[in-house]
Amino acid sequence: MAAERNKFIKIIIIITTITAAIMELIDMSIINVALNNISGTLGATLEDASWVVTSYAIANVIIIPLTGFLSRYFGRKNYYLTSIIIFTIASYMCGASTSLWMLVFWRFVQGIGGGALLSVSQGILFDQFKPEEKGIAGGIFGMGIVIGPTIGPILGGYIIDNYHWALIFDINIPIGIVAALLTWKFIDRKEDEYNIDRNAISIDYMGILSLAIGIGALQYILEKGQSEDWFQTEHIRYLTALAVVSLAFFIWWELHTKTPAINLRVLKNRNLVGSNVLTFVCGFGLFGSVYLFPVMVQRVMGYTPTESGLAMVPGALVTIFAMPFIGTALGKGVKPIYFVILGFTLFILHGYTSSMASPDASKGWFAMTQIFRGVGTGCLTVPLLSQAVVGLKVQDMAYGISLNNMFRQLGGAFGIAIMNTYATNRFATHRSDLVSNLQENNPLLTERIEGISQGLIAKGINPMAARQAAHGVLDHTLSNQAQMQAYLDGFLLISIFFVCTIPFMLLLKNQTMDAETRAKIAAEAH
Repeated sequence: MAAERNKFIKIIIIITTITAAIMELIDMSIINVALNNISGTLGATLEDASWVVTSYAIANVIIIPLTGFLSRYFGRKNYYLTSIIIFTIASYMCGASTSLWMLVFWRFVQGIGGGALLSVSQGILFDQFKPEEKGIAGGIFGMGIVIGPTIGPILGGYIIDNYHWALIFDINIPIGIVAALLTWKFIDRKEDEYNIDRNAISIDYMGILSLAIGIGALQYILEKGQSEDWFQTEHIRYLTALAVVSLAFFIWWELHTKTPAINLRVLKNRNLVGSNVLTFVCGFGLFGSVYLFPVMVQRVMGYTPTESGLAMVPGALVTIFAMPFIGTALGKGVKPIYFVILGFTLFILHGYTSSMASPDASKGWFAMTQIFRGVGTGCLTVPLLSQAVVGLKVQDMAYGISLNNMFRQLGGAFGIAIMNTYATNRFATHRSDLVSNLQENNPLLTERIEGISQGLIAKGINPMAARQAAHGVLDHTLSNQAQMQAYLDGFLLISIFFVCTIPFMLLLKNQTMDAETRAKIAAEAH
């Protein structure tokens, strides 16, 4: 009877932690298909609306590496439960927002709460498995990491087409309440949580503050630099200096203080450096492409939000099937580097084939590219986490895992910001090139305008207005072509990023972890 109860509790804990982690990651991508709708409803540009995405990502990047410290200071269960409550309340406030910047603020708060839903969930989940089952646990958790950003646009598309965008956030409320109750009832405290001496734990205020300022300033530069003419604008120059000084001070401080919030000394391990760079690129490719694809097919190809979400289903499905096999293979001792090489190859194919799409590309074409991305991301997520801690001391593994999670989210934040800025820049370039090819004495241009004009005249429009409208139609067509080319350039940039970082694979140690080491990771993580 006791065994059955323990099995039941284990299942409840697994469902709770995976649901919480997926919910956190869904909220990073579910908003993508709603940006057009939100920008129109709240009277903002699409570029400004993208702050709804990046504010959440910034908060994640700041809080994730601090989860180890916060778990020790408050106790893992207390911190986890509080984070779920913060996330749930912030979700309600996001849905109730009446202005863009109110929404951006509460998205930031939501990201602060969401950081623990990703990081601490991993440690709690791993505690439920025996040492020889850690590979399977990693596969289950990795499936959540990959599925969350993928199914977000699918769910978001359905909601936008049928309900108000606020429901994107409101659906978190019942889930958050249930997760909080299950956490309070079934997740036990660790032994060292009962007698926490907070006075003995030093808070690294300088490290936390300098990290938050540096990351925030850098993200603003990436987001707004293009629209504000980069370094021609005074406050962009000031923020650039602030970002450089803050991040440089953060690195110096963390390397010299006795009680760092983030132990950067573990980066002396070249294997961890290589893994983190590759994880950054993985996050860049995953979140960048998940941001870029729905915006492209909606704005250029006329997809509805639901259709753009459904177009990403193939990637989600192959991920669901691939992750358990990858986790099992790692548990049996297959070297992570093999999956990393395969994942990079598939992601390069994803970016390249996506960049070859035409305005009339079929949904089958995009299904192929999404499959490349789905399997590729699955082959990178858990293997890179496993590879990151190879060669680390047991006491350093928690820091290694936290840094690896941070670099994934940081890559995602950069991916979204850079894709937005790069696509805007490339649109201006392509539009300028297309306009320069339009010559008044070009007989094909004249014939096209006359054809459109005659069609409008036949519908009852007077000749003068018809000719003006024909020029408007031509201008709209030209803008669509320029936008399409800009988004395709973004996909190609993703492939280039992956190609350029292939040499970092040489830093990886070509070995795997034994069951004992995986058990220690589970005990030390977060």
